Amino acid sequence: MADGQEAGPGGTNGSARPFPFGAEIGRPTPTLPAIDRLNERLARKLRSVIEPLARAKPKIAAAPTVIRNFGDWQAEQPEFTSLSLYSFKPMKGPILLKVESDFISRMVDAFYGGSGITATKRGKEFTATEESLLGRFAEALIGALAEAWAEIIPAKPALRARETNIGYVALAKPDEPVAVSQFTVQPWPGQTATIEFLYPLAGLRSVEAALAAKMPDEVGAKNAEWKARLDAALGEVRVEARTVLARPELQLSELMRLQTGDVIPVSLPHLVPLIVEGRRIAIGAVGEHDGRAALRIERIEQGRLAS
Repeated sequence: MADGQEAGPGGTNGSARPFPFGAEIGRPTPTLPAIDRLNERLARKLRSVIEPLARAKPKIAAAPTVIRNFGDWQAEQPEFTSLSLYSFKPMKGPILLKVESDFISRMVDAFYGGSGITATKRGKEFTATEESLLGRFAEALIGALAEAWAEIIPAKPALRARETNIGYVALAKPDEPVAVSQFTVQPWPGQTATIEFLYPLAGLRSVEAALAAKMPDEVGAKNAEWKARLDAALGEVRVEARTVLARPELQLSELMRLQTGDVIPVSLPHLVPLIVEGRRIAIGAVGEHDGRAALRIERIEQGRLAS
């Protein structure tokens, strides 16, 4: 740096800012795409957990999982919130469930007949009713999480601690990376809340092989589900089917002389084609069924659905 030149954002008085290039937070991990796919299934499970408590059909969206330093995440949390620490064996170390305190208050209001729109003005602790619903809600949430992970690991969650002050949660050291999975919940008009699951990156590394091994199966399952939905949708499409009973040939002079009452002789073949969108898909015999003209399929053409 030349004399008198100001230091850039990364340095002070000409000195470079240290950066730990070997830190795990800078390393990509193949677990995040797998967790995001798990979260898609988990969002549907969370809907069934929240609906009976909120007395409403919630809209739930899963955000992409991100890696953050735990200390940075801690610094952004409110002074009072619901924090539940669980072991999640065989994953090493604990995981953290965070639910906004206002959301708990609104659910209590809705559960006991209110609108859920107005949050209770609170102090620094939950009421006995809120504590009771919170315990039930947290257990249901962590149970849904275990179900979503069931195809990866046979997770057995167990409550370690429940806190309302982020400073008392021993999930990881402030400089250690954690994976944050956030779900946005909108159970009532104009009201949104967030639910977050935090995994220390060291814990995810302990099940990384299981996640990686299941990724092809997850892709196949997703493709199979998509194909089934596509087949069901296509099955509802209506197409025009027709059959040709005869193809008489006329001279142009005969065609020009046609008048009302003229008779054109035709001979009906034994078998006639069934045509859909200009493609012959089957051969059938003309007959009668329940007093109506009908076509009985005798043979299906090969490659009838080919493009």
